Amino acid sequence: MTKTKIALATWNRREHFEFFSQMEEPFYGMTSRVDCTKAYENAKALGISFFIYYLHKTLAAVNACEPFRWRIIDKEPWCFDRIDASATIMRKDETFGFSWMEYHPDIRVFEKKAQAEIDRIQGTTGLLTRSFPDENLIHFSSIPWVDFEGLSHARGFRYPDSCPKISFGKMTEKEGCKTMPVAVHVHHGLVDGIHVGRFLDTLQALLNG
Repeated sequence: MTKTKIALATWNRREHFEFFSQMEEPFYGMTSRVDCTKAYENAKALGISFFIYYLHKTLAAVNACEPFRWRIIDKEPWCFDRIDASATIMRKDETFGFSWMEYHPDIRVFEKKAQAEIDRIQGTTGLLTRSFPDENLIHFSSIPWVDFEGLSHARGFRYPDSCPKISFGKMTEKEGCKTMPVAVHVHHGLVDGIHVGRFLDTLQALLNG
């Protein structure tokens, strides 16, 4: 994993970056729905956890959309060549821990690493059970009990966060079509609505694959 500094002086987003970076809350969010009928069938056919399957497709879409790989480090914009996931993993006692799952384009390789991390988290207690890599993460969560129409996040405004936050809700079925809500929260200095739209279109195409 490597990162490259973006030349702020010549960046066409310089004013956008500086304008939104000075705000106490530079994040915004939106909620949409994705059709996961084919994805659910594919996961079952492959014998892969549906959670791991759609997490992998989400990471593939994130890595395909460059603005989702931009991060702010020491108040400067950088671009990572790979983005991984810090997903919340539930335990039997109804607590959860933050995980780190390294992205790999081969879903079988990713599945092995992700399942090992899930097993590790479920054998621990507490929230922070490991050290994390650099800022090349998305914050990922699954809320399979709620078919939500909107979502907000707990945020410490003094913490210099720029990682996108992507959350999926409860899968529902109507007339043979399975769908899930997905909430996307991003730093407006890095990601605009057009980029969220492209991400969602890419994600849907991957779920349909």
